[in-house]
Amino acid sequence: MRSIDCIGCFFLTCCVITTYKKNLSFYLLQDTSKKSPMELINEVPPIKVEGRIAACEGDKNPALGHPIEYICLDLDAPAVCKYCGLRYVQDHHH
Repeated sequence: MRSIDCIGCFFLTCCVITTYKKNLSFYLLQDTSKKSPMELINEVPPIKVEGRIAACEGDKNPALGHPIEYICLDLDAPAVCKYCGLRYVQDHHH
């Protein structure tokens, strides 16, 4: 009989936790005053680079960055780092 009570408590606890997580997710998704990480990255203008290759580390501090990605800048459109989303363009001197 005691094991049935424990199983009932377990299921009740799971239902409460699941409901809490759903409500928390709904609340977090409804907060439109904060910008998403993608919106913040898109606000950064493309970084101009001399030459055809850009090396992106994400941040000057190695603890906050990502593995170095070498990006080819042969196209006219900005090239995007696959780790952090920063955009790079070739700086053409006329």
